[in-house]
Amino acid sequence: MQPFSYTKATRQSDALAALRANTNAALIAGGTDLLDLMKLGISAPDQLIDINRVELADIDVADNVTTIGALARMCDVANDPRIQKALPALSQALLASASGQIRNMATIGGNLMQRTRCPYFRERAFPCNKRSPGSGCAAIAGFDRGGAIFGASPKCIAVHPSDMAVALVALGAEVVIADGQSDRRVAVEDFYLLPGDTPDRETVLAPGELIVAVNVPNSAAARRSAYLKVRDRASFEFALVSVAVAIELKGTTIRSARIALGGVAPRPWRIPAAEDAVIAKRATAANFATAAAAAMSDAVPARLNGFKVAMAKAAIVRALATVTGAY
Repeated sequence: MQPFSYTKATRQSDALAALRANTNAALIAGGTDLLDLMKLGISAPDQLIDINRVELADIDVADNVTTIGALARMCDVANDPRIQKALPALSQALLASASGQIRNMATIGGNLMQRTRCPYFRERAFPCNKRSPGSGCAAIAGFDRGGAIFGASPKCIAVHPSDMAVALVALGAEVVIADGQSDRRVAVEDFYLLPGDTPDRETVLAPGELIVAVNVPNSAAARRSAYLKVRDRASFEFALVSVAVAIELKGTTIRSARIALGGVAPRPWRIPAAEDAVIAKRATAANFATAAAAAMSDAVPARLNGFKVAMAKAAIVRALATVTGAY
């Protein structure tokens, strides 16, 4: 780990000013991902800007929208009874994300910005275009079991690690971003970039910008939502496949649907084809199976992860059945 300076910011304006003054500075709150990357030599900021004292930790559940400050701790959001009632998929995703100790430290903004757990990215002995642009992607010819089946490129097949972001996509959430002059709002599904030829650029966040909040609509579909995670072990493990669904029902007919997958793409992967397959249809196992098949129609598995196709189909059916009470 290289030497770095340390600065405490007590106001949002101070943090943004410090970012503008040093393009090699990094923000730190919980530090649950950044410090690991620094120890591994993957991230090497020469200044850490501690933003824990900036007032961005409120959780406001209003009639139409829930606003969650970027510095709210994952545990506080997951265990908030209002969140559990209005946005159950969000609470479930956060509780499935990590150990209790990490949830007590990690923040909502930090979770959005966490980087892939691809082993080739985190081991500097291997080439990685995400870590060192132009060096190659060792995962493509290597152990690709955890790689993407959607949205990959010849430059990168790493998957996005956040459980929470998958739930936020299904819930139609947006990220609020500040630059010191004004705020802009970006849908979570548009916040992340596909690798293309520039896998090192992962989000639309520009230098000198700061995530300040997440806004989540309080809809009927959000209240009938769920998150399901499939992984190799029961705790502190990243998803092989996950699914978040938010459904509005009228009787047994599905009026609206949002479905997103995790563990299968470089960003949370919304699947409109599956949504279209169930909207205006009855909540039945047969219709769920049709939706799951539609969801996987464009999947492109790598050598060792073809099992993700069947796994994702089963997860979609199970999640839809859970929220609709179909069986």
